[in-house]
Amino acid sequence: MPEKPVSAPPMRRSLNLPSLRQLTYLVTLSETLNFTQAALACHVTQSTLSGGIQELERQLDSRLVERDRQQVRMTPAGTAVVSRARTLLSMGHDLVEEAALASDPMSGLIRLGAIPTVAPFLLPAMMRISRERHPSLRIALREDPTARLLDRIREGDLDFALIALPYPHEGLLSRRLFDEELWLITSEDDPVAAVARPRIGNLDTDRMLLLEEGHCLRSHTLAGCGLTEQANPGGIEATSMTTLVQMVEEGLGYALVPEMAIRSGLLNGSSLIARPIGSPAPRRTLALLARTSTARIEAFTALADIAMRTVREPGRPRRRRSE
Repeated sequence: MPEKPVSAPPMRRSLNLPSLRQLTYLVTLSETLNFTQAALACHVTQSTLSGGIQELERQLDSRLVERDRQQVRMTPAGTAVVSRARTLLSMGHDLVEEAALASDPMSGLIRLGAIPTVAPFLLPAMMRISRERHPSLRIALREDPTARLLDRIREGDLDFALIALPYPHEGLLSRRLFDEELWLITSEDDPVAAVARPRIGNLDTDRMLLLEEGHCLRSHTLAGCGLTEQANPGGIEATSMTTLVQMVEEGLGYALVPEMAIRSGLLNGSSLIARPIGSPAPRRTLALLARTSTARIEAFTALADIAMRTVREPGRPRRRRSE
């Protein structure tokens, strides 16, 4: 039988894709809303940046930027493109970094973020262990609330972040590290201080002091007490755990703080009492997050292991007063 002729594979449709440089111009302009400032940030002339964005608009057949003499605005389409562009740029960064680190994945710079209720109590010991194990790895630290940390990871400004769960983090690589309880801190003359393991149900929740909105410890405290979102009864909210401690010292109420903070000496120099909560105790889960496209997966795994080792170390500071 005669052989059937072999047909050529179908031609892939050619797309005029935007370049990462064009996307960088657009993202930078969305942040500055000023062509001159955006051009300076991108180290190009204003005409080069403007031309690059105009070409991007032609390629996408969509108006991305509104321009007039007084103001620059992003159109709805421009805002949508910027959101996707941030993801593409961070993935491009990860691709380049992966190639550069192929020979030594445990070297170079890691940008690590942490929430304020973790950073001062866990990071110092983690940095010490990291230097001992991986002397070629440099770590730059940033402290921010959870929402800002997640934005910075997605935008490529951070590699990893230490946060406390539960907290929505869809689309990110997550490794759960360990659980820890929240402890009650109170003045020594408060009747609850005489109870070895006070129960949440026996506490006056109207006296429970909170961090201001934006701190995940606030939501964890409310959830642990079975409360819905609310302001402190007196309208006073703390901006940090240090302020929270001072508010308790002033007799304004009591508060829940992470066990790691107690064991790291948060109450040193104060007259406050720390008590573990009777079962079921409120708790949180520490987790390390990264982009799913990260090129630093070896460093991600190593830092997660270091964080868990830090918590298990026998030399960790003990709480001031035992139950």
